[in-house]
Amino acid sequence: MSEIKPAVNAVKARRKFLTGATAAGAGMATLGFPMVSNAQTVNFRFQSTWPAKDIFHEYALDYANKVNSMSGGRLKIDVLPSGSVVGAFNLLDAVSSGTLDGGHGVLAYWYGKSPALALWGSGPAFGMDANMLIAWHQYGGGKQLLEKIYANLKMDVVSFVYGPMPTQPLGWFKKPITKTEDFKGLKFRTVGLSIEIFNAMGASVQALPGADIVPAMDRGVLDAAEFNNASSDRTLGFADVSKVCMLQSFHQSAEQFEILFNKKKFDALPPELRAIIGVATEAASAEMSWKAVDRYSADFVKLQTEDKVRFYQTPKSILEDQLKAWDVIIAKKSAENADFKTVLESQREFARRAGRWQNFTNVDYKMAYDHYFAPKKS
Repeated sequence: MSEIKPAVNAVKARRKFLTGATAAGAGMATLGFPMVSNAQTVNFRFQSTWPAKDIFHEYALDYANKVNSMSGGRLKIDVLPSGSVVGAFNLLDAVSSGTLDGGHGVLAYWYGKSPALALWGSGPAFGMDANMLIAWHQYGGGKQLLEKIYANLKMDVVSFVYGPMPTQPLGWFKKPITKTEDFKGLKFRTVGLSIEIFNAMGASVQALPGADIVPAMDRGVLDAAEFNNASSDRTLGFADVSKVCMLQSFHQSAEQFEILFNKKKFDALPPELRAIIGVATEAASAEMSWKAVDRYSADFVKLQTEDKVRFYQTPKSILEDQLKAWDVIIAKKSAENADFKTVLESQREFARRAGRWQNFTNVDYKMAYDHYFAPKKS
């Protein structure tokens, strides 16, 4: 098993969105101008499920800034970090009840409400990446299924799925994981349906919010853990408690973020502000994916050069065992939960078509990368 060596080129991308106000002089005809309400500023109090220093909270702030700017100040979203009002895993209930006007998180955190919700991000998604899973959500029926699940759970929320995440690492360990048996008895952190994947592989799993992971590893409550990406992991201090990170895993290879609004508050907004929220979500989704490439790749290098972390690729045998474990889990959950089965089959049909197209269409980018950057054989 070869260690992954650092190599990176960073490119920064910044996008700002500005809008101008439409004005008409006194006494002049307004025929042809759009009807824009002149209500006072509406203030929404949001909370993220992330620590203030995490890049995920930065993504939440980026989204709020877009909405605030595009609305010309008529809608102002203030975003608080995790724990300011409620714990990370209580955000959905807080938004539904109106304790918060909205929030930023991931659907896997609501796994306890319905296992079907974890399918927006947990597991191999039939070979789809996160961007493809969002395509299924937008165009393959996922949005309608999610609305139905929330309605059945009596969750009074409006959901926007956005922000495709790169494949998440297998996790941080005391020593490299070389075989599935290495998980036996390991005290491990993950969330959502990933809990059942790692349980099936022999681990003893705990679900903890991001801010609690490193302290738990430092105290020996956890032996190993996964969170998400090089930037978040570095900021949260994983390198202080572990020097081994395993890259590549199917436990969360297609996850994305979710922006929630209290439905009563959202429905009370004028149509143009509701439209701005939708467009801002799409813009933030693109910007987030670009920022992630820049920041994650830069922190990937810093973890190796400054923090002396060793990265390894997860052995293929472990990835294969994850898929086998997933097959057992989804068969069991489909038999127990009708929503789970419906969502799973919808994803399967979309992936059968979209995945086949992507696999036949995309070139092997690593081939070109190695051509230019791999060490030349003498």
